Amino acid sequence: CYPYGGVRADIVPHAQNRRVFPPSRVHHPLILAFYKGKVLVPNAQSPRASSHTPVTPLLPLPRPTRNHDVIEAYGWKLVHGDVFRPPRNAAALAVLVGSGVQILAMVAVTLVFAVAGFLSPANRGGLLSAMLSLWVLAGAASGYASARLYLAVDGRGSRKAVTLGTALMYPGFAFAVFFVVNLLLRTTRSSGAVPFGTLVLLLLMWFGVSVPLVFYGAHLGYRRRPHAFPVRVNQIPRQVPRPPLNIAPVVHIVVGGVLPFGTVFMELVFILNSMWHNHVYYMFGFLALIFLILLVTCAELSIVFTYLTLSYENYHWWWQAFLTSAASGAYLYAYSIFYLLSQPGLAPTVGGASAATAAAAAA
Repeated sequence: CYPYGGVRADIVPHAQNRRVFPPSRVHHPLILAFYKGKVLVPNAQSPRASSHTPVTPLLPLPRPTRNHDVIEAYGWKLVHGDVFRPPRNAAALAVLVGSGVQILAMVAVTLVFAVAGFLSPANRGGLLSAMLSLWVLAGAASGYASARLYLAVDGRGSRKAVTLGTALMYPGFAFAVFFVVNLLLRTTRSSGAVPFGTLVLLLLMWFGVSVPLVFYGAHLGYRRRPHAFPVRVNQIPRQVPRPPLNIAPVVHIVVGGVLPFGTVFMELVFILNSMWHNHVYYMFGFLALIFLILLVTCAELSIVFTYLTLSYENYHWWWQAFLTSAASGAYLYAYSIFYLLSQPGLAPTVGGASAATAAAAAA
């Protein structure tokens, strides 16, 4: 008698696993250690009191010492009055962060239940249903996060617009793509098309459960006091100098997105191979470890690039800190399409649909 309805999930071909997991066990800790060093180096260079420095009385300092202190104010010290200036399009940033919190909560809870053994790796329909249900229930966290961020950075615009954007923008985009792909599958009379009743059920879950929870979470977020920053914001914005070598911030975003993607690349290849060859993916414990490493890598990457941005006296760090880690999703999307189009079993037409349409559906 086996768990999960008598389906043995441990009988999986292990030939291809031996080539994937040993390198990844060394690959992920090395990248994590590299970022840990990059974060600790700026902290070690920051001014702090040494235990061997003698304590001097609070007496007026001579003029040369004062001039020396003024000369030492450079880099990130000069932008302390502008570092918490509200970013451009603060409402859009709050909406994106809220949507990310909703997806993060869904993935984290799903991995916890999968590692604990409550979700069968063989029953992929049950796994997708659990992820969808958790995503709907995480709407309260999404509304709360977007409300707290918008209230802290700006809060002067329309709060209802931010809440509506959190509840409708990302789910609407995902549902539109899903509807178009499902319509193409129906036109080709594919057996993988979703019935019309399932689409109606998804709409009821979206507008009947997710949207009210988003508004409830936003209501709780706006009722609390806004976060108090440690320094005041200057009334006159400081002029931002040119970056070294005239490197645009978009270059940092493009380069920074490669590194988190490289952290999960080996595991991504293994997951795509399991899906393409119709194998059962059962390594949820290792997947949870990779997920934690990805979170730490993205956080440390944002810290490093934010420190470099402030060192160049540029206080426009809000969007760069967000997009530097978010750019890894674009690389994952591009590699998913490349993987699908590079498979030998993919013909120029799949069930009457073009290969480009199939790639968009899989991505």
